[in-house]
This record gives sequence, structure tokens and C-alpha cells, in this order.
Amino acid sequence: MTDITLHTKSKSMVTCVSNTFIDEYMADANGEFVKIYLYLLRCINAAESFSFSRMADKFDHTEKDIKRALKYWEKKHLLQLEYNSKEQLTGICLCEPVSAVAEASEQTMKSKTADEPHPASAIDGTNATMHTTSVTVSAPAKEVPADTTASAVNAASVAASTVDIRPSYTKDQILSFQNDEASSDLLFIIERYIGHPLSIKDYETILYWSDELKFSADLIEYLVESCVDNGHKSIRYMDKIALSWSASSIRTVEDARRSSSAYKQTHYGVMKAFGISGRKLAEYELELVDKWTSQFGFTLDIISEACKRTLQATNQPSFQYADTILENWHKCNIHHLDDIAVLDSAYKKSKASASRNVTVNKTAANRFNNFSQRTYNFEQLEKQLLNN
Repeated sequence: MTDITLHTKSKSMVTCVSNTFIDEYMADANGEFVKIYLYLLRCINAAESFSFSRMADKFDHTEKDIKRALKYWEKKHLLQLEYNSKEQLTGICLCEPVSAVAEASEQTMKSKTADEPHPASAIDGTNATMHTTSVTVSAPAKEVPADTTASAVNAASVAASTVDIRPSYTKDQILSFQNDEASSDLLFIIERYIGHPLSIKDYETILYWSDELKFSADLIEYLVESCVDNGHKSIRYMDKIALSWSASSIRTVEDARRSSSAYKQTHYGVMKAFGISGRKLAEYELELVDKWTSQFGFTLDIISEACKRTLQATNQPSFQYADTILENWHKCNIHHLDDIAVLDSAYKKSKASASRNVTVNKTAANRFNNFSQRTYNFEQLEKQLLNN
């Protein structure tokens, strides 16, 4: 066992949680990992000692679970694990959460030439002076490797065909977008829909829709409204929809309404084929439906046939099983129900041929039959005996 010091770069010496952590880190993290991070904030500001075993008991975890959480937050650059020459953990340094916008802006400024003016970062990313608060921690010396952890509708086809390379927006660009009268009204409406203030990252995303995707304010408002009506308030989820609309050349609210109507009909058709009622499709189920329609190009009648065969084989609405069927049909260039009938016929013939081959070779598989068999005609022998 060795002492481990826990210290922070934050100037604040009270138990508080950064808004950047809440806006950009917390939503993606495992809930148990969030608990561990908050507990570290509590311990460092209380200057109390703790150990892995004590923390594990407190949260009803194993020590490996605690180490896994620490490794996760180290990967996210929210803390640094410090080791001695014997590779023993001796310290945990909590770092100031940095917005992804600041990191992107910093990379952009580094890539510019020295004679160009450097615009201000979208977020003040300067490092705070390190303040160290030490607490005693008892921990095993053995290090545990880290584990790693939308998804959203219409993401599959877009991700398969395009690489999403976005510009880095400066602080001045974001402020200009916020202060524009039309944009200001739009941002206010979006905040009312999602029920919380927008983060800097959210502002960047919405600016991207307007600046790069060329979405009008009305189209953006309809995008947010339709997503919220379907129970999705995440800007990241909305961003996936926006990318899909852009890839489908949707530029007006009317285009979006027609697309949404057709898409909902497909959803209801799949739910009916599977006998699903009383609930909406989960996000991963929506992703698979989009994969079948957008990436594979299947019509509802083909998808319904796959759902029917899934129920016959599994007696339950298994989207994964249906995906396997449709994946195979896609590889076989199936485009119509008639193509499926031809494929079934070829499969039955192949299966029958294989069955005959097994029957012919069945006797030879027995080791007592590895010699020439007698070929008596017992009916002829019986006649000879009767004649005698």
C-alpha cells in the first residue's frame, strides 16, 4: 500500500460542479462513473482521507469498478492519475473541465500562421494556477486497464456515406449569431422546447445548421419541434436528423413534413408487422428501421415479410433477427417480393440435394459397414425353398 495524494487545478475550494461538466461530459458518462467523480470533488474539498476499499463499500462496487471509473475520467482529461517509479498510484489530480469548443478553437489557432491575427477562443481555455490539496488514500499498486463505453434516427446511412467535418467557430462568430435578432428569437424558442439553457456546444451545432447546412429558421424550428414531440430533447439527436435531412436535400418545412410522414408510415408498418402496441420504438430500433429503408433501400412490404419470418422463427419481435434476414437479402440483391420467392426456391432445392447426399452416404459412416455387403435376393430364395 502507498499514500496517494488527491489535488486539483481548480481555484474553487467548495464542492461545486462545473457547468461544462454538466453540459458536455455528464450526459455521455455511465451514471456510476458520475457518482465517483462527484465523490472525488466532495473528498478533495473536505480534505478527508479515503481509500479504494472505502469508496467501493460506500457505493457497493468492487475496487475494479472504482479504478475503471477513474480511468474513464482520465481518458476524458478530467483527472490525471500519477504514479511513482514502481508504477504505484500516488496521486489523483482533478483538472478543470474544458469545453470541446475551446479545444477545437485552440487547434485552429495553432494551425494558423504567426502573422495572422488570432481570434479569441470560443471559451476561455487558459489553464488555472494549480492548487494542491492532499488527502491520504490507500490503494493497491496493481493497475487495472480501462474499459470504454446514437445514436439517433437516420444516422446509419449518413455515417456510412459521409465524414462529418465541421468548421471551428470563434467566440465572435457565436456571439454574432446569438445577438442577431432572428437567431436570438430562434434560440429562445429552442430553449423553451428543450427545457434548459443551451450550451456553447449547442450554439455551435445550431450555427452549423444555419451556416453550413443552409437551414432556414423555420426549418430549424420545425426540426426541434418534431424531435421534442417524439420524446427526444437532445441537440445531438436533432443533429443526426439535420444531417439526414441535408443528405436527402430537404430544404423547406414542407419537404420535411413529407419526409416525416413517409418515415412515420414505415415505423407504424413495422410495429404492425411485429404486433407492437402501447409503446414507441426505441432508438436502436429506429436506427435499424432507418438502415433497412435508407441504406438497404427496402420497401415496407419486404421489411414486413422479414418481420413475419422473424415471428415464425423466434415467436417474438426481434429486430436483431429481422436485421440478419434483411442483411442477407441485401447481399443477394433482393428488390421485390418475387425475388424472395426465387431465393426461397433455390434454397429449398439446395437443401433437398444436400439431404439426398446425406442419405446416400449414411451407411458408409458406420465402421461395421466398411466391407462389401452380401446382395441376396430373399424373395428368390424363398421361391426356391417352396419349389423344393
